[in-house]
Amino acid sequence: MDAIKSLLDIFLHLDAHLHAIIDAWGPWTYVLLFAIILCETGLVVTPFLPGDSLLFAAGAMAALYPDSLSILLLLGLLFVAAVLGDTLNYAIGRWVGPRAFRINAWFLKHEHLVQTQGFYERHGGKTIVLARFVPIIRTFAPFVAGVGRMHYPQFLYYNVVGGLAWVLACTLAGYFFGNVPIVKKNFELVVVGIVLMSVLPVAWEIWAARRRKLTAKP
Repeated sequence: MDAIKSLLDIFLHLDAHLHAIIDAWGPWTYVLLFAIILCETGLVVTPFLPGDSLLFAAGAMAALYPDSLSILLLLGLLFVAAVLGDTLNYAIGRWVGPRAFRINAWFLKHEHLVQTQGFYERHGGKTIVLARFVPIIRTFAPFVAGVGRMHYPQFLYYNVVGGLAWVLACTLAGYFFGNVPIVKKNFELVVVGIVLMSVLPVAWEIWAARRRKLTAKP
């Protein structure tokens, strides 16, 4: 329980914790941010890591402490991390193959795979781009693409486009708006709002899937 509270505190107060990390780690902060985004997008066992909210907070910190965090270097590194993360996830999915859908464990929830597969079937290759803005789906989409052996050049194209759009949108939003007085004063609420907006597509997909099942019943 204490671990959950600590994780929740870090998640809701990313600005304060990131500020402390910048003071303590200096340039190594880039390495930490790179690693978190790489793991959040590249490993199906870490969908709980902050994604959108971390990018927003990092952008806000870059605006507030330009001597400590360069926005251009930050954008470049986070973009590379996002693309490499999806590439790693795709490779793992391709290696595991269809047998992934026979696994149902704490580290690989079957329902997450099924939901992502349904999302993928409805939106095709564009899922790789759209999923960037949807927690959990973001982590599982490249894995499912690998399991389905999506043609790699096609996957790479959507991976680069989606990674660039995601990093630019979230990080620059934090850079330009994160230190607006009303946003800065209510940073925790903004983070929660970002998460809720990101989760809405997932909620919609779940509701639509259940409605289709009810309609299909005789």
